[in-house]
Amino acid sequence: MKIEKILSLMMVVFTLGFWISSCKSSENEKELESKAKKIHERVLTVDTHCDTPMRMVRGDWDVGQRHESGLRRSGKIDLPRMAEGFLDAEFFAAFVAQGERTSEGYTRARERADKLIDAVHKMCNDYPDLIQLASTPEDAYRLKKEGKLAAFIGMENGYPIGKDLSLIEEFYNKGVRYITLSHSSDNDICDSSTDRAHPEDKGLSDFGKEVVAECNRLGIMVDISHVSDKTFFDVLSLTRAPVIASHSSVRALCNHPRNLSDEMLKALAANRGVIQICLVSSFLKEEKPVPERDKALASLREKYGPMQEIKDDALLEKMEKEYMEIMKKYPVEKATVRDLVNHIDHVVNLIGIDHAGIGTDFDGGGGIEGCDDVSEIPHITEELVRRGYSEEDIRKIWGGNLMRVFRKVIEVAEDR
Repeated sequence: MKIEKILSLMMVVFTLGFWISSCKSSENEKELESKAKKIHERVLTVDTHCDTPMRMVRGDWDVGQRHESGLRRSGKIDLPRMAEGFLDAEFFAAFVAQGERTSEGYTRARERADKLIDAVHKMCNDYPDLIQLASTPEDAYRLKKEGKLAAFIGMENGYPIGKDLSLIEEFYNKGVRYITLSHSSDNDICDSSTDRAHPEDKGLSDFGKEVVAECNRLGIMVDISHVSDKTFFDVLSLTRAPVIASHSSVRALCNHPRNLSDEMLKALAANRGVIQICLVSSFLKEEKPVPERDKALASLREKYGPMQEIKDDALLEKMEKEYMEIMKKYPVEKATVRDLVNHIDHVVNLIGIDHAGIGTDFDGGGGIEGCDDVSEIPHITEELVRRGYSEEDIRKIWGGNLMRVFRKVIEVAEDR
């Protein structure tokens, strides 16, 4: 009887201790979330890459309206959800898939880029009380003080330039402030990280060298996301200004050719550039192979061709529906916010706090567990606080580092 009473008392003490510990843990978590929220709202938050303009050019999708998170047709970014997530500035990408390297192909690419750029301008004209076009770091800081969002424009893939160097200044005058030199295939500027149709990596072409110099002259940031390893080092040997990787991650943690190796990261630091860690799950965490899903997706691509090249909205919707059915049947284990911050940790530990940032690639494949759309980006700040990053550290990661590079690029252009 005595032993039973002792055991009973011990159980009460254990339960009480566990309950107190849980309450304490819950209180600590609430304090952390509150601290992170205040920091997140105070600092300038900048996302350096989204593909939302592809949705904006569809007649039935309005960036000014809130779309329910998680739905297939909602996308990852709209202006109300930007405000909910306290994202102050977004680089909206004019993305053009690589096509034929012919005069006809260049014309089509230029027309597509112009259409996407025009969509960003239209958004700013339609919703001037919510968002305005920005072209300098000072614009972003001013708009934050005014309680408005900032829209920057980037160009993903230099393909629309074709072989006409004068077009770079045309795009600059339309608001383009960075150019991603290539996409998933080689072009006339350089070789891509994911195109080894020709086994030898030829790096930056002679024309590409002129493109880098012209970007330096005008004050356009050179973006080395998507480029091959040789292209990366060729660019760094030529540029007079720091460069950016607008949406890339760390190869040491996820062995993907789109990611930067430690050698590349050290070279980026020597250039005083910045890597904006990407929220594409397959760049953060190596996926377990699912042969059935790969086979189904290959059949889908064979049936419809590249998604980016589908011009008919009804056909695109049909393709997206079939894609979602495949992904539902063979789900991917997504990377998490913790995985994302692991990549930030690696950059900070290897080359320092001044070289890390965030480029979500929302609406272009970005979206992870805990941060699947723009309304959830405060969860990244929570994890940074949880790991002991200071407010100044977070200020640098969320925009300060990128804006430092941006200012230097402008300074180099003005000193020519």
